[in-house]
Amino acid sequence: MKLFVRAATLALLSLPLVLASCKKPGDDTALEGAVPTASFTATVDASQFPIRVSFANQTTDAYYYQWDFGDQTSSSAKAPSHTYQRGGTYTVKLTTAGRGGTTTTQKDVVIPSACTFAGFAALTGNCTSGAWTLTSQPDAIVRLAANGTTVLSTLPGATGSLPACQADDEFSFADNYTYKYDAGGASGQTYSGGACGPARNPSSSFVYKPTSGLGQIMLLANRSFIGLTDSVVNKTYDILEASTTRLRLRGTNPDGTFTVVTYSPQVSAVERARLLLTGGSTRTWKLDNSVAAAIVVGPSDADPTGYYAGGTAGSLPACQADDEFTFTTANVYQYNALAETFVAGGGGCQAPRSVSTGFTFGAAAGAGLAQFTLAAATPAPFIGVTDAPDRVYRILSIDNQHMLLRAGSSTAALVFTMKLVVK
Repeated sequence: MKLFVRAATLALLSLPLVLASCKKPGDDTALEGAVPTASFTATVDASQFPIRVSFANQTTDAYYYQWDFGDQTSSSAKAPSHTYQRGGTYTVKLTTAGRGGTTTTQKDVVIPSACTFAGFAALTGNCTSGAWTLTSQPDAIVRLAANGTTVLSTLPGATGSLPACQADDEFSFADNYTYKYDAGGASGQTYSGGACGPARNPSSSFVYKPTSGLGQIMLLANRSFIGLTDSVVNKTYDILEASTTRLRLRGTNPDGTFTVVTYSPQVSAVERARLLLTGGSTRTWKLDNSVAAAIVVGPSDADPTGYYAGGTAGSLPACQADDEFTFTTANVYQYNALAETFVAGGGGCQAPRSVSTGFTFGAAAGAGLAQFTLAAATPAPFIGVTDAPDRVYRILSIDNQHMLLRAGSSTAALVFTMKLVVK
């Protein structure tokens, strides 16, 4: 045994001498083998965004590869594929190593931008980040038969509104192909299966396909959705309309029917109240004589009914119930008394006091979503009641059909709270 160990030791000690005898004098740094010839081609797939590029490696005499894709990412694969999140010209470098040394080559790869497509640009807010909510207008959600034209159902109806936990949802699309859903609002809930429930998190990356028309969106995450939680085939939505003011998406349901959902840009609570007040153009309101307590009176916001708790449904005088109050996006208010104006304080029905004047709109001081102030005019402008304490009106709540309006600023010693309905 001792003889075996001694022989093995002598063999290991003599190995460096043998290797050294094979080298030529002065050749300590020489590499053996051919120098690699680095070369590659790039194939750009523009059928969908983000763009995927396949690299074909044509290098010879190399065993190591290092790619720099020009967007601060890299790879050591021999023939990689890479996805570019934004358009532009990228300088791609390939460094190779072989037995004969290293070599580098580079070339520019041009990546088209999805922002050149109108559908994507509008979806993402001119290629930054676009935020949308379900529109408050009738027919926000329409289900069509498999023929694509026959209407099976619409929501909301002409006199209805979407559930609050659905109407406050926000859907955002960024130009780096990420989609975010926010249950939003005070409810913090997601509408599903006909009821409000726990908030979901269907945020996802997405693919944009520039097909015919305005293109398609395909969500990539499981359980993701846009607008409705209902299952959509392949999580793919056709863009039917896209502009700065309106987005319409269509999904194909598993039974072959279609659902078309319309969205409006996400805006502040003040701007949303303004859009609902004016209908986005012009909108006419009337006192809602079909409900009880159409008008109540109190000394303050803390006690809005202390002086008068309101009458029964249908109890407003006819000359007051038929009044029309119109608001436009040009900040013009018009009061149309029709035949007569009801004058408070025992005045009864008198000659019409129809008037047109301007108004300013902004955030509410005190209770309310927003407030507006009517400009002075002759005759004196008013809404609902002639003896309002000032020309300040605060919108307490509003949807596509109904408005709860308070006449009187937050510091007034008298406030009138009125229920109005769209004509």
